[in-house]
Amino acid sequence: MINIPAELLARFNLALEGNAIPNSYRSQYRKWLRYYLDFCHKYQKPYASETSLGLFIEKLEEKKQTDGQQKQATHAISLYFELLQSRSLTAAPANKTLGTGRPGIAEPSKTDQAYSPLPRGRPASKANKGSHPAIAEWEKLHGELRADIKTRHYSPKTLSAYALWARKFQGFTKNKAPETLSSSDVKAFLRYLAIEAHVSASSQNQAFNALLFFFRHILKKDFGDHRDGLRAKRRPYIPVVLSREEVDTILEYLPYPYDLVGKLLYGCGLRISECLNLRIHNFNFDAGILTVHDGKGKRDRTVPLPQTIIGELNAHIENVKDLHQRDLDAGYRGAFMVGLLEKKYKNAGKELIWQWFFPAKTLTFVPDEKEFRRYHLHETHVQKAIKRAVRKAKIPKRASAHTFRHSFASHLLQANYDIRTIQELLGHSDVRTTMVYTHTIKSLTIKEAKSPLDF
Repeated sequence: MINIPAELLARFNLALEGNAIPNSYRSQYRKWLRYYLDFCHKYQKPYASETSLGLFIEKLEEKKQTDGQQKQATHAISLYFELLQSRSLTAAPANKTLGTGRPGIAEPSKTDQAYSPLPRGRPASKANKGSHPAIAEWEKLHGELRADIKTRHYSPKTLSAYALWARKFQGFTKNKAPETLSSSDVKAFLRYLAIEAHVSASSQNQAFNALLFFFRHILKKDFGDHRDGLRAKRRPYIPVVLSREEVDTILEYLPYPYDLVGKLLYGCGLRISECLNLRIHNFNFDAGILTVHDGKGKRDRTVPLPQTIIGELNAHIENVKDLHQRDLDAGYRGAFMVGLLEKKYKNAGKELIWQWFFPAKTLTFVPDEKEFRRYHLHETHVQKAIKRAVRKAKIPKRASAHTFRHSFASHLLQANYDIRTIQELLGHSDVRTTMVYTHTIKSLTIKEAKSPLDF
């Protein structure tokens, strides 16, 4: 990891102070700058470039950083760009170590220039514009791709995945002029993924879907009928399932509030994103149901609340109420809202019913609003907590947050629940997806086989 050179760090700290960034958030801003410089160094991207910033933010999306974190990172790098444009940094000598943590080892001059100001008299856009003539056209197409996916209300994960594959395809074709792209380029790219990159069948198919969308809706070209030749065949997959005893053991090792997350994942069969996106209004204790909004495929569904944890859920809501009141007293803007809800209901973010059921422990600074908001617990924090609990419980299975959902479906099947009922509780659009859980249990037909004379 590249450390920030002393001169740049001093100037950056002054910029943070001049822009009234709170002391508690300055370490985060320095972290984003360090990550950005390391990203540019690792992938050999120009440091003072809006294109590099776009690629960096896409990388954060790939790493499942929240929207608030991405905005904070963007603001931090924008302050760095302002320093470069103000020519307040001097070029570091080529023989000087640039804070790499390796004293006496000089960095290449190309890296040294990353911290120098832009040449006098040249605006940032021209000084950092790619030398390849097709790069500008590719950047325009990437912007159209993101806009088109958002217009269709696809999920943020789909947006991140499709944008990533489009970038990789651009790199594979070496910035080939978009108007000259054809299905043969796609074939070569997918062949490279399978033979040289050794990616999984699911990743190959995801790349295929991303490029199919890119060709049809962005390039406006006929992709051709190549499904038989380009689609990778996925192997049958049998999910990992925990026993009830193993579930209870893992939950015992999960600290609060992650234990409650685990109980909802298993008790309601939720996906981790569905669980963390829950808000106070999703819970109906009178009817004993939980409503899941905008699940996979933007589908809503209801599931029964586990009666054994009603007391824990109510106690947790009291904690959320206390935290919410402290946020209001401190003058914070409240919770992040979905889409244009806040434009329609201006104070929705401050209302109790719209607060996250699992709020994040820290606030997120929104540069555009110059105010603080609260997000929900991050997926990676939950995954790490579950992984630690599995390790402490010494469970000899490859278990994750999604394993609780697998266990939910398998245990219902063992209890002789109808497969269609399980399909509805899981939110599957196709019963064939649910049928995979029939392979996780012993066949009751074989186990209880009897002679007709005994009927």
